[in-house]
Amino acid sequence: MSDLHRFLENHAALSRRYFLRLGITGSAAIGLSPLLSAQAADSISKSPELAKAIATLGSFFTPPEAFQDVSRGKPLPHSIPDDKRKEVGLTRETWKLEVISDKEHPAKLGKQFTKADGSAIDFETLLKLGEKHAVRFAKVMTCLNIGCPLGMGIWEGVPLREVVWLTKPREDVRRVFYYGYHNDDEGQMFKSSLPIGRVLEDPFDLPPVILCYKLNGEWLSPTRGGPVRVVVPEHYGFKSIKWLSHVVLTNKGMADDTYISGNNDVDSPLKSLAATLSFPEKAAAGQPLTVTGYAQVGISGVSKVQVWLTKGDTEWPAEDKYFATAPWVDAEILSPPEHWGGKLEGDRIPAATLGFDEGGKPKTWPMRLAKVHWAALLPGVAAGEYTLRCRTIDEKGIAQPMPRPFRKSGHAAIEEKTVMVK
Repeated sequence: MSDLHRFLENHAALSRRYFLRLGITGSAAIGLSPLLSAQAADSISKSPELAKAIATLGSFFTPPEAFQDVSRGKPLPHSIPDDKRKEVGLTRETWKLEVISDKEHPAKLGKQFTKADGSAIDFETLLKLGEKHAVRFAKVMTCLNIGCPLGMGIWEGVPLREVVWLTKPREDVRRVFYYGYHNDDEGQMFKSSLPIGRVLEDPFDLPPVILCYKLNGEWLSPTRGGPVRVVVPEHYGFKSIKWLSHVVLTNKGMADDTYISGNNDVDSPLKSLAATLSFPEKAAAGQPLTVTGYAQVGISGVSKVQVWLTKGDTEWPAEDKYFATAPWVDAEILSPPEHWGGKLEGDRIPAATLGFDEGGKPKTWPMRLAKVHWAALLPGVAAGEYTLRCRTIDEKGIAQPMPRPFRKSGHAAIEEKTVMVK
């Protein structure tokens, strides 16, 4: 089973469980679904099928235990016995973080933090920093090469720069490398890096890079990379290293992240894209077609989601490989939900979450670096085989998969689904 199919199955299962717990089914659940525009509400009133499809969409935030897992390691670090996890520093009581200079490309630091001299930063020290500096923000976690979200959450922790400044850096710091526990096997080390400028400063109102210890208000579990992981707001998951153990300040001027070995673009931020969650694989001729989906809101934002249904044997000009001249129609981007999900305490957005106002409402919508749900009701068509496609339009009016259509800079291919009409 592919990662995408596994995600979609789990998404549907979580949606069913969510509404069953509430004791609501079908169109009666609309009162708990996202708030809708007048146009969408009109479409729903005319289509019980669309109402039902929207009502069964999963929650906006993902429960921590429901995140998809693409962790690396043999055995997976979160699966090792409790005694071993304590021994190697994978519990809050035993976690230690070394913050050091790169031996081969040294940075000039006033102080280093090492286990050898007993100065490594422990969890209590990190929480002390958090009393003054902690931040929380919403982010979708997704993989560079998979194309579907692993989960959406509110991540909380201390900006990495606060730890960097503890070293009293003086000169020759060009990048920050970091890696986590890897079973004492150098061959399993998974590392990533960022320019020092991104760590010390947050451009374009981005949240800071953080040393994360909470997800949706709960302590970060071992499966999610706890006790501490890095979270980089605008990047794919490989930049958000789990089971953090080392931060290395270096004068090296280029990245050598583990992901480079797979011919990946390790500096390309999150892309915008759309995908379906439900659509009629089989339909009767003339019957309206209900479609729902999600959009990943990348660094360039999302202004529209569009869909296009065409006969499967339609020939298309080779020079228009991204279907720019196709008769796309706008789908409805669903508004902020009344119920956020994700096991948030009281189903409320925690106070002082970046991107939300004091009342817990998002300051912008769709929220950048997050996800959003969408829906469409398409008119019925004659019998035949059809191809359904969807795409995003970003805030600059650029259609998916542009402006970065290259696969190794992040998945953004236009999804295609087959619809059989009889």
